[in-house]
Amino acid sequence: MSERIVMDRTAIEAVLPHRAPFLLVDEVLELEPGVRCRARRALRPDELWFAGHFPGNPVMPGVLIVEALAQTGAIAALSQPGSEGRIVLFAGIDKVRFKRVVRPGDTLELACEVTALRAGVGRGRVKATVDGELVCRGELMFALADAEAAVAGQPTMSTAADRESPA
Repeated sequence: MSERIVMDRTAIEAVLPHRAPFLLVDEVLELEPGVRCRARRALRPDELWFAGHFPGNPVMPGVLIVEALAQTGAIAALSQPGSEGRIVLFAGIDKVRFKRVVRPGDTLELACEVTALRAGVGRGRVKATVDGELVCRGELMFALADAEAAVAGQPTMSTAADRESPA
């Protein structure tokens, strides 16, 4: 039995600012806004990074696995009410461990549970698997930033109260 898709790529693009080739989440399978997200990425042989990492022995770079996990967490954070006009920025990467390589044809299952979110700063426990085997686990920290300020090159954390208060 196939799983129900909660968000397709078009819906994900409505939440995240990422676009190909750097949008690393294909679909969302479970979503509890502000709490958790479970997503998936099917890895095709023609993915940009496989040609050079490594020729003859293609492996998905670990930093891209972490980025895919971060995007999964960003979907959870940005799907909650009051997140309009914000983006998620990396604030830290802790206790990340890699246990298995990811190759063309694998389907990467991505999960993030938001364990803390206060004053625009959050932490999530993340895990990636392929066919039930652990690929990567760790903790990611993130900051919710005002999207317009980030585009202007001045990202600042903001709360809903900050955006509603007259200057």
